[in-house]
Amino acid sequence: MSAVTVRAAARDVRDVAETALAWADGHRADFTLGEDALAAYAEVNRTWKPLGELAQVCATVTALTAPADPLHTRARDLLAHAWEQTGRGALFRALQRQEPFATYPLEVYAAFAAAGLRHRGYERAAATVARTRGWRLTEQDPTRRLGVRAAERHSGITRTGTPDALRDGTWLGGLPEPWTFERSAGYALTHVVFHLTDWGRAGPAGVPARLAEYLTQWLPPWLDTCLDAGLWDLSCELLAVAAGVPGSLDPPALQEGWQRLAAARHPSGALPEVAAAPADDFTHCYHSTLMTAFAATLTHVHLTDVHLTDVHLGGQGALG
Repeated sequence: MSAVTVRAAARDVRDVAETALAWADGHRADFTLGEDALAAYAEVNRTWKPLGELAQVCATVTALTAPADPLHTRARDLLAHAWEQTGRGALFRALQRQEPFATYPLEVYAAFAAAGLRHRGYERAAATVARTRGWRLTEQDPTRRLGVRAAERHSGITRTGTPDALRDGTWLGGLPEPWTFERSAGYALTHVVFHLTDWGRAGPAGVPARLAEYLTQWLPPWLDTCLDAGLWDLSCELLAVAAGVPGSLDPPALQEGWQRLAAARHPSGALPEVAAAPADDFTHCYHSTLMTAFAATLTHVHLTDVHLTDVHLGGQGALG
């Protein structure tokens, strides 16, 4: 791919990021916490989960874009809206009183903390619980535990040792036979990379070379499989991995993947989780649309960096 082609691809993927985030902005009401957010019967997956994912994506977009960038402005405003929904962090303290050993409040809070939005009272309370054996011994799958460790770090909770053992105990960390890849494994491996790269904000340094090499070899056929099956949500996550681990997907495959996802979008900018799902139903498209904005932002940054390298090398960069 020439430098001109790379610039065009970067513009196209930037447009995808903008329309996806515009859709989220137009659905602020759907990300709003209702009065039942603290109720014992509340469905976390319909209240805190969408809000936390909005915050996580916007934290990355704001971190990777310049303050004057309209994309940055929109993400910053959405992040502020999400923070207000939590009572500027006060609701996390209330959740912690009700469910002291639940990890989801800390995981959602960490997305805000990563963007500099903090509630010191909640952090002190969470740190107290985190010192208990009950917290440390909560049974979780390795990928979730890796995520909780990352959430602790963002929330000022320190642990001795490194998370290497947690990483190596995940599906991706074990370098499994590639033919054992299936949908749940796909989501597990993408989140391992997200945790290791701090959701794209820290770059690929946290991904060991052996994992990067494994992804370079097997991410292309896995992505093809998901695109062919119309698994748009998982395809977005795999494209985010490709952008977060440079070299794991060659430029033509990266471009083709985005072209196919762009074609699958609803005119509103929404992307359904799977090809058969309705694109006008919030429940079935909010996550995939947020992942579209997330992955497209990472890809745009990656392609822009590649173009700058190409210019610096006189047209002989990685995509020259």
